[in-house]
Amino acid sequence: MNISSAESQIMEALWRNGPMTPDGLVAEVGPANGWARNTVRVLITRLLKKGAISGAKAEDGRFLYRPLLARSAYVQAESQGLLDRLFEGKLAPLVAHFAEHRNLTPEDVEKLNALIAEIDNGRNARR
Repeated sequence: MNISSAESQIMEALWRNGPMTPDGLVAEVGPANGWARNTVRVLITRLLKKGAISGAKAEDGRFLYRPLLARSAYVQAESQGLLDRLFEGKLAPLVAHFAEHRNLTPEDVEKLNALIAEIDNGRNARR
């Protein structure tokens, strides 16, 4: 599912806050992005058509939107898309890129080493 950057702002609000009213979404994402009420409503409509969110009336009569797409599934798809588009699907060139163009702190390096060791231990355990 292809979710635009603007649409992802709506999704993040829903993942963070749970079901929200249209006015709640406008208040949550509108001011931070300089969006008018109609812009937020257009984004909501797009997400409904894509099946990323659903909308229904609550018991109190308010209309509520909720995410149908789990954040973890979205992050996985976006991460894989980035790897595929920019690094031929390979993780090592991504890490090398960040190491070359961003100052990795000793804590970053420690975490990366721990992750590599964990992955390596997992592979050894399966042999």
